[in-house]
Amino acid sequence: MKKQDANLVIETTSGIELKAYYTPDDVPPAHRSRARQAPGEAPYHRGFHPTGYRSKPWRIFQLSGFGKPEDENERIKFLLKNGETGFIMEHDRNTADHCYNVDHPEVLARREDVGLTGAVMQSVRDMAICLDGLPVDTSFGHAGGAVVQHAPFALAGYWTVARKRGYDLSRIAGTGQSDFNLTYLGCVTKQQIPTDAGLRFNADIIEFCAEHLPRWVPVSIAGYNAADTGLTPDQELGALFANAVEYLDEIKRRQNMPLEFAAKGCGGVSFRASIHLFEEAAKMRAARLMWSDLLQSRYGLTDPKTANLRIHCVTAGSRMTYQQPLNNIVRGTVMAMAAVLGGVQSLGVSGYDEALSIPSEHAHQMSVRIQQILQEETNLCAVTDPLGGSYYVETLTATLVEKAWAFFEQIQQQGGYLASLDSGWLHAQASENQYKEFMAMESGQQNVVGVTCATEDETPFHVDGFMGTDDAFDVALERLKDIRRSRHEAGANAALKNLEAVCRSDRNIMPAMLDALESDVTLGEIGDVYREVFGDWNTPIQT
Repeated sequence: MKKQDANLVIETTSGIELKAYYTPDDVPPAHRSRARQAPGEAPYHRGFHPTGYRSKPWRIFQLSGFGKPEDENERIKFLLKNGETGFIMEHDRNTADHCYNVDHPEVLARREDVGLTGAVMQSVRDMAICLDGLPVDTSFGHAGGAVVQHAPFALAGYWTVARKRGYDLSRIAGTGQSDFNLTYLGCVTKQQIPTDAGLRFNADIIEFCAEHLPRWVPVSIAGYNAADTGLTPDQELGALFANAVEYLDEIKRRQNMPLEFAAKGCGGVSFRASIHLFEEAAKMRAARLMWSDLLQSRYGLTDPKTANLRIHCVTAGSRMTYQQPLNNIVRGTVMAMAAVLGGVQSLGVSGYDEALSIPSEHAHQMSVRIQQILQEETNLCAVTDPLGGSYYVETLTATLVEKAWAFFEQIQQQGGYLASLDSGWLHAQASENQYKEFMAMESGQQNVVGVTCATEDETPFHVDGFMGTDDAFDVALERLKDIRRSRHEAGANAALKNLEAVCRSDRNIMPAMLDALESDVTLGEIGDVYREVFGDWNTPIQT
């Protein structure tokens, strides 16, 4: 490492200028009393439970999936065998994001890509294959459905399979996602429902889970996708809680359920842990503090069960480089430590070959092993909030909170979170940050080992990456033809018409969606209903 000028201005990703060292006087006066609180005491930035990981280690929760449902099933079983303690399903994004079947012209045009980003699941039959032999009754499962318009299908498919196996849905534990940041902000799709329809879907899911699946996390706001799009940590926090406010205000407007249940329902969130260890750990602490304050100040909610912000975290896939990919094992470890030091409840570590392909079995195994080493060999689980009381970390936490609330208020001035998506304002913030980061790397101000410096590579190991299966499209097409031939057509048509009628009403969409999946209605048919009833989102174009 080259010597740095002692007077050089160094900033965090959030633009917080760092001092050479910190003293008690640096901790803002308003935060000092908070810093003295014990874990398990409001405002919970030090952790929700006094004994932390001593009572319950974080859940090892890896995203996995590719190819055919059988391929994803095999990979999930491999991860569970190697120590994963929950599982996350991944649906093929070529079909899932747009709610297309594989014979849709847009999918046919890129048939070679089908199955590269998740398993192709067009019906409940595909979901049953993917879940075959998986312990959905005893494991914490993620049904997929990261995209708002795809989530009702993914959740209904998972629950229908569980119900057909004889399980009581009220006993099933898991989570959906249904996230706006992914396809409205990050990977904007060609066709998706407008944001107001998406809000309706997510409120429906929250209300349905409160009545039928009390152990299920109905939606999970993904700060991860906002951060990987370009938002800085303070902006990630501000945008996430602006999104949460949209849900809580909508549930309050509907008056169909107690607001406490809704707050608990959307109090399971997902963050990205990036490479700046202390800032990322402080971000997790700041998130819990902000959630507690938000619920109390805006909604008058103080119940600890409601104020428990449950954080899933994934290390930043965008930080993984295709140059010298084995370096990414170190990056994954550092980012995982940031999440653990911040006190997250579950964690996924990006595969070291993620910049090359979907993770190989070895990369997935290494991601699990990183977490197991942190749990078993480091004593990280021994002390709750080990960074608590650090002048630097407490100052950083307080400053992140201040900056995050400022960004939250900027979003409110735009008309709220959904309005800031519709106008393109949020996209502009992310794009500006991406440009700044690119220029910092180009100028040499920001170094990435193996990319902008230390580029000599004499390792004897070669990483090819894993490219999935070649037959995902062909098998999916044959299964689509088979379901059309063999299903009870009158029943499927009736369920589809009922779904359309519900979409045109103000009734909850989930009972009709479950009936549709039970009747072998396909993903593309559901997407056609959406497009007919709701139309397409008017994607903001910045000029």
